[in-house]
Amino acid sequence: MPRYEFRCRTCDDTFVVSRPMAESSAPADCPAGHSDTVKLLSAVAVGGTSSAPAPSGGGCCGGGGCC
Repeated sequence: MPRYEFRCRTCDDTFVVSRPMAESSAPADCPAGHSDTVKLLSAVAVGGTSSAPAPSGGGCCGGGGCC
C-alpha cells in the first residue's frame, strides 16, 4: 500500500499515512488530532532521478549482461 507524507501546519509535525491510491488526495489529521495538514511531495516525484546505471547496448549480446 502506498505511503503518503503529510505535514501539520499547527504543530509542524511530519507524519506518514498508508492508504490506497484512490484515497491519495483525501485529507489526513496529524497524530495530535489537528486537521490543518498538507500533503508533501515525495523525493521521487520531485527529483525523478535514479541511481541505477543506464542500460547499455541492446539485444542478447549487446553488453546488457545476459550472456
